[in-house]
Order: sequence, then C-alpha cells, then structure tokens
Amino acid sequence: MPANAMIADRIELADLFSRFTRLLDEKRWDDAGTVFTDDVTVHSARAGEIHGIDGLVGYMRQSEIEGEHTQHVTTDLLVNVNGDRAEASANSLVYFYRDGQAPHRTSGLRLACTAVRTPTGWRLRESRTILAWMHEK
Repeated sequence: MPANAMIADRIELADLFSRFTRLLDEKRWDDAGTVFTDDVTVHSARAGEIHGIDGLVGYMRQSEIEGEHTQHVTTDLLVNVNGDRAEASANSLVYFYRDGQAPHRTSGLRLACTAVRTPTGWRLRESRTILAWMHEK
C-alpha cells in the first residue's frame, strides 16, 4: 500500500475515534451511522454485549441521566491497518459533570476496536470498553 494511502487511513481512523467520543459527549444518537456499522457489536462492563446499531442507540438513549454531561479525552491511539480492516486501541479519560460544576465522577477506560472500510468511510464494527478505574466525589 502506498505511504500516502496508509497515512490517509490513519488520519481517517483517528478522526473516527474523535467522532465516536464527540457523538457520546454531544448525545447525537441519530448520527451513530457515521461512526458504527449497522451490524456493530459493543462489549462493555456496564452494558454487557450489544448487537446492532439500533440496539446500541437504544441503550445510549436509555442510559442518559438528566442534566449529566460527559467529556471524553481519548489519547494514545494505536492503529494497525490491514487492507479494509483495522485494529485500533486507545485510552480514554471520561469526566462526568453538570453544567457549570466540576466533575463529580471520572473514569479511565481502555478501548479496543475493529474498524472496517465502508463505501462511506471507516466505521467501527466492534468495540470493547474496559473500565480501568473510576473515582467518585
């Protein structure tokens, strides 16, 4: 694969992770199709295993807590592209807060994802979120 194509894929995958966390922070559930495939599988300690984008969006809507917001800071992205498939991992710090207040809870997550190239760009087909730690005030 030419170096320019590899660089472009890596930039698009980094952008995909940013869109993923912004989707969560901004609660833009109707935009889930810009981040996930229709047949996505999500694994997390909190949600268990969820199959399909409709199930995932339903879970995210149901999990909203009135007045609570999040800010995800995701870093240390590692990507291994193999054709139209990529394995990616990252660390994420999540701050839970209410308007104008300092965070009342923080957590550290480890993310491991499989992304696939689709006609509309890279999308997450599988996502695994592992809670590394949590702190509540």
